[in-house]
Amino acid sequence: MAEDITESSQTVAAGQLKAFIERIERLEEEKQTIADDIKDVYAEMKGTGFDTKAVRTIIRLRKKDANERQEEEAILDLYMAALGMA
Repeated sequence: MAEDITESSQTVAAGQLKAFIERIERLEEEKQTIADDIKDVYAEMKGTGFDTKAVRTIIRLRKKDANERQEEEAILDLYMAALGMA
């Protein structure tokens, strides 16, 4: 009887594990599709004359809140001034 419960628990755990792995694999495929789509958009932008490096920087900065962005810019300005680049 106890052996049946253990075997049943292992079967359930194996099924759950397989389901988790399959979900992750499906999400990884979706992530790759989205990454490919983003790459295509950057290529399209570059083809129309936009500087994709600048656009990537803007996207990175837009993810930050205003205070974090200002702090980063202040540190950058300070370092540039220290190097005589300002």
